[in-house]
Amino acid sequence: MLKPSLVAKTNAKANENQIFTGVSYRITVLTNRLIRVEVSKENQFIDDASYAVWNRKADKIDFSVKDEKSYIIVETSEVKFFIKKKNTKPAFVEIKENGKRIKCNNKNNLKGTCRTLDNTFGKTKLEDGLINENGVYVFDDSNSILIDEKGKFKTREGNNKDLYIFAYEKNYRETIKAFYKISAPVPLIPRFALGVWWSRYHAYTQKEYLDLMAKFKAENIPLTVATVDMDWHWVNKKDIEGKFGVKYNGCGSYGWTGYSWNTDLFPDYREFLKKLKEDNLHITLNLHPADGVHSYEDMYDDMAKAVGIDPKTKEKVQFQCASDDFWNAYFDILHKPYEKDGVDFWWIDWQQGKKSDVKGLDPLNSLNHYHYLDNAENGDIPLILSRYGGIGSHRYPLGFSGDTAISWKVLDFQPYFTANAANAAYTWWSHDIGGHHMGYRDDDLYMRWLQFGVFSPIMRLHSTAIELLGKEPWKYRSDVYKCAKEWLNLRHSLIPYIFTMDYRNHKNGIALCEPMYYSYPEHHNAYSFKNQYMFGSELMVCPITSKQNREMNFGEVNVWLPEGRWTDIFTGQSYCGDKIISLHRDTDSIPVLAKEGAIIPLSKDRGNDAGNPKELELWIYAGNNRFVLYEDNGKTDFEEHNAKTVFCVSFDETAGELRFTAESPHGDVSVIPAKRKLRLVFKDLKPENMKCDEYSISVENGCAVIELADFTPESSADILLKGAEIKRVESVKEQVIYILSRWQKNTLSKSRAYTHFKNAFTRDELRHALHKTKLPHCVSSAINEVLELL
Repeated sequence: MLKPSLVAKTNAKANENQIFTGVSYRITVLTNRLIRVEVSKENQFIDDASYAVWNRKADKIDFSVKDEKSYIIVETSEVKFFIKKKNTKPAFVEIKENGKRIKCNNKNNLKGTCRTLDNTFGKTKLEDGLINENGVYVFDDSNSILIDEKGKFKTREGNNKDLYIFAYEKNYRETIKAFYKISAPVPLIPRFALGVWWSRYHAYTQKEYLDLMAKFKAENIPLTVATVDMDWHWVNKKDIEGKFGVKYNGCGSYGWTGYSWNTDLFPDYREFLKKLKEDNLHITLNLHPADGVHSYEDMYDDMAKAVGIDPKTKEKVQFQCASDDFWNAYFDILHKPYEKDGVDFWWIDWQQGKKSDVKGLDPLNSLNHYHYLDNAENGDIPLILSRYGGIGSHRYPLGFSGDTAISWKVLDFQPYFTANAANAAYTWWSHDIGGHHMGYRDDDLYMRWLQFGVFSPIMRLHSTAIELLGKEPWKYRSDVYKCAKEWLNLRHSLIPYIFTMDYRNHKNGIALCEPMYYSYPEHHNAYSFKNQYMFGSELMVCPITSKQNREMNFGEVNVWLPEGRWTDIFTGQSYCGDKIISLHRDTDSIPVLAKEGAIIPLSKDRGNDAGNPKELELWIYAGNNRFVLYEDNGKTDFEEHNAKTVFCVSFDETAGELRFTAESPHGDVSVIPAKRKLRLVFKDLKPENMKCDEYSISVENGCAVIELADFTPESSADILLKGAEIKRVESVKEQVIYILSRWQKNTLSKSRAYTHFKNAFTRDELRHALHKTKLPHCVSSAINEVLELL
């Protein structure tokens, strides 16, 4: 029997009042817009959980089933589902509100994600997701593995059909939420995982690794996760045979699987782990479990006895999915001792195919399932890093996307790939930021990848063992190095914002990174700009994923600005939508645009600690908005031990007044610092004429700042700013001159071009001059961006 920590809590059997059984079919109504259709000639239907679906119980739903001439019709309060009588296939859905009929043909699927990006060089084929553009999706769960009440995976019998029909039209978020309802929510991710990870496939010695961590600390670059790739254990055949006097009989000549620390590299691994912990680092080790447990491993005798092998035989303990004894020993003997020594979670790297000793069970899925469950045993919020195993894998974060080439084409695919995975309900991809191997050296490419990494779910620097491919910032040219430090610090400071979105993802089923059409499903541009995505509730990210234009020394990206005012959080420039525009940035910036009224919490604490900050800074943008900051205790009982702080902003542009309020935190306020400095930075307001009766205003980097030095759990604030005015470009012509000055062209040609602009001063005059002047696209589009600024 599996130990209790490995048995998932499922609720897979539906209530009788949700079910209608006909001749060779059974229909379960799960919501007013989601039904399950099973087809079985023997009337043997499935009540076990599947890999994808764990919960079929629902409150009473009013529905009817009619058996008509050609169709079986299932009617709820909102839709009618038409199922062909002849072959029991879903035909179409009728929306009762408007009478619209939508076919159940899964055409125009917006795609989901895929198992891995290993050895890819750009775009790769994606599996279907749960979202069709027409608003109806049929999910076929007929072939997935089952999970019984004792927590064991078991094979489906027969050729039954098991279909789920989602009919949420273009309310894509509701489709995903409905899937989470039957599959289980996205788990909460621990705060430390949201900072900067160091990872590299390299045979570090204990001293080398600790010295490297000290170097990051000396450079004031915060890290939260320290990864040790597979060389933490014995890997070399000659070392294994020489040290232990055994004939190595593993897969190939390299020991990918291992559980015993390499004492040549790590003479005192407990001291090594202790030192990392003292520096507020969380630790993960790489695993390749496929080759079982060899006789030379430190824990071999205990493992052999646990699965019924006489240790004297030196017989290898095989990796077994079907054996409860194996799974219990696998965790209790191989992994728990190291977790007690300081290992926080495991990086599972399964690359050995999809077959196991349980028919239909992908070993990757069993590893992800049991590792994630077991990692919660000590009461901390669990985590793994592993590969994607299909629909339902959202329950086992995080996703390791594999080994990609270092190239612009790979970078250009990753923003779309990352956000689009929301369609498969898979929201926590982790990439090898900077690329893993092959490719070519390009410092600008590293910088752009880093910038995308800051605004991706997980910021994990990684590369292969080649000595020349390290991702340490100081290994790049000086301007890139300086810029990289700032971006890595920014990622660390964003942990309060990202963690709040992490909680929103868990509680409300809204991904951190979402395609634009989730927010704007009726706008055709939302489907066209595939590399552009929402990053939480407040920000829209438009990564630059192509080389600098050498004529202007700018990176460029085409962007669709939805309706409203959008302000670049780096440049301070504001734009009005609805429009398509080209945005241009130096290597030190990408367009990250805050919506009207955005409130973005950042930690200003120094060092590696990822805890709830003692110094909290809010970037505030004029508008009307409410933001709830979420903070917790890092434990599995976080639902009982969390604190929420509500911040609101309202803006009356006509009166020139902005009001900001902060409610006193509520919930378990013991999880947040007893005293906190709260800094308010008003990012898009002119500071010159602003006044506040209650608080003093300082000016920093062109922004008005108010400090609340002692914001306790009992504190609240109500701040009225008078003379509040949106920042606008003072001299558009000066900006045009700046653009023409940057143009890498001979002086005579530039002077001739400028003659058209010389006597133009207003925006209309400048637009007319631009229209008359024959300029390269890169120059004219940069000038056009200036003319679109507020």
